[in-house]
Amino acid sequence: QVQLVESGGGLVQAGGSLRLSCAASGSIVSINAMGWYRQAPGKQRELVAAITSGGSINYADSVKGRFTISRDNAKNTVYLQMNSLKPEDTAVYYCNAKGLYVCSAYGCAGRVLDFDSWGQGTQVTVSS
Repeated sequence: QVQLVESGGGLVQAGGSLRLSCAASGSIVSINAMGWYRQAPGKQRELVAAITSGGSINYADSVKGRFTISRDNAKNTVYLQMNSLKPEDTAVYYCNAKGLYVCSAYGCAGRVLDFDSWGQGTQVTVSS
């Protein structure tokens, strides 16, 4: 399987900045897309930003001009630079990655399979 480990969340005042990182590990063959989602209390999880292996990027309208997503393909890592943070950006931020990996479990050893993995989430709190 593929594991995602996030870092970089925390508490910041409105107008401040944070940088999130997410590193993927495991028997990865390729990663097609990586992205960041967030979920605020009482709300559904929503896409914040996503980037494909070819560099195509998609942002939620609410973060355009303030957030920047980037990735290091050699390190299987995706970053989210968040500037001009607002209290409404407060949420748990989750990393997601989709691609192919080599299965090592009994019954599928050696097969290349799809994966769609999530990180454990990192809390971002923006105070007013």
